[in-house]
Amino acid sequence: MTILTEIAAIIGDKFVLTGQDAAPFATDWTGAYTATPRAVLRPADTGEVAAILKIAHRTATPVVPVSGHTGLTGGTLADDALMLSVDRLNTITAIDVKGRTATVGAGVILSSLHAAADEHDLIFPLTFGARGSAMIGGVLSTNAGGSNVLKYGNTRELCLGLEVVTADGRIMNLMSALHKDNSGLNLRQLMIGAEGTLGIITAAVMKLQPKPRAYATAMVAVQNLDDALMLLNILQDDTGGAVEAFEYMPRNYIDRHLALASGAEPPFATAYDVNIMVEVGATSQRDAAPDAHGQIPVVAALEDILGRMMEDGQVLDAVIAQNEAQRRKMWERREDAGEIAFQGGPFVNTDVAVPLDKISQFEAAVTPKIKAIDPDATELIVAHLGDGNIHHTTYVSRNDPDIMGRMVEAVEDVVQSLGGTFSAEHGIGVSKLDTMRRRKDPVALDAMRAVKNALDPKGILNPGKVIPD
Repeated sequence: MTILTEIAAIIGDKFVLTGQDAAPFATDWTGAYTATPRAVLRPADTGEVAAILKIAHRTATPVVPVSGHTGLTGGTLADDALMLSVDRLNTITAIDVKGRTATVGAGVILSSLHAAADEHDLIFPLTFGARGSAMIGGVLSTNAGGSNVLKYGNTRELCLGLEVVTADGRIMNLMSALHKDNSGLNLRQLMIGAEGTLGIITAAVMKLQPKPRAYATAMVAVQNLDDALMLLNILQDDTGGAVEAFEYMPRNYIDRHLALASGAEPPFATAYDVNIMVEVGATSQRDAAPDAHGQIPVVAALEDILGRMMEDGQVLDAVIAQNEAQRRKMWERREDAGEIAFQGGPFVNTDVAVPLDKISQFEAAVTPKIKAIDPDATELIVAHLGDGNIHHTTYVSRNDPDIMGRMVEAVEDVVQSLGGTFSAEHGIGVSKLDTMRRRKDPVALDAMRAVKNALDPKGILNPGKVIPD
């Protein structure tokens, strides 16, 4: 009996995909990472996942977990490995309205959880452009961020409990809804962000939040990033920390968006160098109920702050969304970033973070380094300014691996000099392994290898990812 025959007897022949049936899983969303999996397995539940891993462990067969296949770092590259899809683990088991939690399978699509929470006047606040295909297992495995980290935190801050299948096929039940649990090592947090190298996440308990009753959303033009951060701090102080998104789109991003996105419109009648999308959410009736003149208090508060800053010259221009259609248009401008960045010639894409007050220094320092390597290179930046996360893309003049490698190191040099990190929210996968070797503390790497060896001694779980040899 072959491995695939043995697995098919457990999960069913039609859920063991090979050949052309497996072809859609061979390439990720970026198109940059292509491999030929030995087979794609689609188990129906945690028990079947455990059975597959028992077989894989016994035969020392590599297993690569995959969720929505929307990653950007090659984290699901699976050449001659068993690719284990969690897409059938797609049940929302429970929405606890009083406890404000959702118990979900790893295959639940992010937008489906959004819709389920909305039915109870709640939200699951994690959001980004790929929400219509990304799955809970994947966002947990990469500790995804997105546009609302400023208020709600990364995925790890939104997770209370996990169910994980270990490398040898045992089921580890960490499915607690507790906000406090100090009973030993925090294995839940260890699994989040591990990209399937320590265990396969099959279910989770996620935090829900009260649904804002009203939003105040605006595009704001400022002179420089220092003024932008001043705006952020004033808004946070005046709203009691209600700023949910604070997104930076410089002039070249706006220009590229207008050129490439269907139906795109400029944010202002005049073009500006520094453009910010800000959103404030109001959960209390006091801030959301229209007054006698029909004005919503949270919107009025944003108008007042922006008006005062315009008088002081700290804000150059501002447009506040007057309805949901205008709000969605502003969000589309930001959420088109992935599609916009990946159009064009050869490029180097980085996902870095620096302290908030160092973003302008990053911009000033990185351009000369890029131009010194390739004078004809161009850059594109879009950033989650509220949490310091910068998506920096360099379009090189020719597809030369040496030039592209030097570009990555140039960005790393700047980030390291500013006390930042080379990986903010996209994970490591295979694309950042060389960077891990160069930049990660060697003692930290040794500790990671020790954990990996302890939990996966045969090295079968997503081998060759996250932790360099």
